[in-house]
Amino acid sequence: MAVVGVPICVECGTRSNPCRCKIVGPTVGFLAFVVAAVVEWPLGVLVYPFKHKKGRKIMGHPATVVYPSVTNAIPL
Repeated sequence: MAVVGVPICVECGTRSNPCRCKIVGPTVGFLAFVVAAVVEWPLGVLVYPFKHKKGRKIMGHPATVVYPSVTNAIPL
């Protein structure tokens, strides 16, 4: 029997809030990363054989743009 849990990400040592620990932002950022990756990675694989640079940019988008922007938007 497998136990499925909700992923919880914790970022400590940040100065964006008084308690210096972020839980909500990184967790929501991770979930947004997963959703974007499910869509963008297969698309990037299809584009890569024709336009290498564009395919790499599409596949890297969840890690370089989606996760940081969502994580930084939520200060908790």
